[in-house]
Amino acid sequence: MSPPAEPLAPRDRAVIVILLIASFVVILNETIMNVALPRLMADLGITASTAQWLSTAFMLTMAVVIPVTGFLLQRLSTRAVFLTAMTLFSAGTLLAAISPDFVPLLLARVVQASGTAIMLPLLITTVLTLVPERMRGAVMGQISIVISVAPAVGPTISGLILQALSWRFMFLFVLPIALAALVYGTRTLRNVGTPQRLALDVISVPLSALGFGGLVYALSRFGETPGGLGNPAVSVPLLVGGVSLAAFLWRQVVLGRRGAPLLDLRAFRFPMFTLGVGLMVIAMMALFGGAILLPLYLQNLRGLNTLQTGLLLLPGGLLMGLLAPWVGRLYDRVGPRPLVLPGTLLMALVLFGLGRIDTSTSVWTLLGLHLTLSVGLALLFTPVFTSALGPLPPQLYSHGSAILSTLQQVAGAAGTALLVTLMAGRAGRLVQEGTAPTLAQVEGLHLAFGVSAAIAVLAVLLALFLKRAPQPQHAPEPDGEAVLAQPGD
Repeated sequence: MSPPAEPLAPRDRAVIVILLIASFVVILNETIMNVALPRLMADLGITASTAQWLSTAFMLTMAVVIPVTGFLLQRLSTRAVFLTAMTLFSAGTLLAAISPDFVPLLLARVVQASGTAIMLPLLITTVLTLVPERMRGAVMGQISIVISVAPAVGPTISGLILQALSWRFMFLFVLPIALAALVYGTRTLRNVGTPQRLALDVISVPLSALGFGGLVYALSRFGETPGGLGNPAVSVPLLVGGVSLAAFLWRQVVLGRRGAPLLDLRAFRFPMFTLGVGLMVIAMMALFGGAILLPLYLQNLRGLNTLQTGLLLLPGGLLMGLLAPWVGRLYDRVGPRPLVLPGTLLMALVLFGLGRIDTSTSVWTLLGLHLTLSVGLALLFTPVFTSALGPLPPQLYSHGSAILSTLQQVAGAAGTALLVTLMAGRAGRLVQEGTAPTLAQVEGLHLAFGVSAAIAVLAVLLALFLKRAPQPQHAPEPDGEAVLAQPGD
């Protein structure tokens, strides 16, 4: 269906509010677990490499499920997709809270991730369907609040809980909020658009799972496995993932000619979508790695505990949330380039600055750098999301949001693997040469942040070409296949 030309009706606004609340809950859950791994290792009697699977399995599940959401959002009603996502998430949260040992907890995390993977594409697709193009910046700004604030407050909340209570209370804290969102959504959510009778391609699903899952797994293990690419634990899944992904992409091109791909790659025919995806991938590679490096520095080199680390990083996330609505409204007036260009510049400059910190850098300097980085991110995320997805025709909304979400997962894993490997490799070589361990870690950190900043410079260059492309109107052909003409410049 075409987006409405009139401002949002109260019932449309209610749909978006419900999905925003649900998305906040599931995204909060992604980071609430990060600082609990040492406690879980002690309570469950597991090693660090085993405990890490609680995060790796979550990310793997996201990478496998998200590509299927493009099909789900077209095949099922809005209510059905919402109920599926929140039921899976709530069930996984309950199972995690009562898990007696590691294996049930790992399975619970997989169930949680399955629900999480569906929610954000559902939210974005619904916004694109309901909100007129001239108002999308403001609404996407509200989505940016969810994306920025929820991950920022997660570690702080879990740190506070773990000060006095068992790790199970992290899940017991989230569960009633998730159940309340599920009940409220069940009672009030209405369907948006009309489900289509589509057949699920049974070949594309395993190819997608092996392709995206294999790449994310290999990249997530790259920085932790001795030997890097030479280790079969990395090279085999990387090879399987690469071959499967190539076969998946070829399969989607073939199916696209018949009008029934699992993930419709015709979204890349739209230049601003392609540019936005490239910009987001580069930014996420730089920033996911940075998000791992800074807590490692604070805890390993500065001696801060998990709660102190969470509290230091919390103001940046809150600042992003405060700026997001303003950035969204400003986007509606001036377009993406005046916001994204300074945002990427700030990101690159701060990452270069973080590449000069050492054990004597003041906490206030670190806080200032992180707050400045948060301003850059606030200027970046909303305009890129909106300008990338805005030009797509309605029949590609769900596929575009699924492509963007999937590549964010892959880029995050790639950035983390690259930067952690560079840091550890540099530090290890210096220690072997006789450098003091602390100084070696600082030098490794400098190299990793320097590479992260260099990656961010690529985002600055892409931002120069970003512009607001008006959404074209595309009508379906009588046989149901969309006419996807190139949008004009």
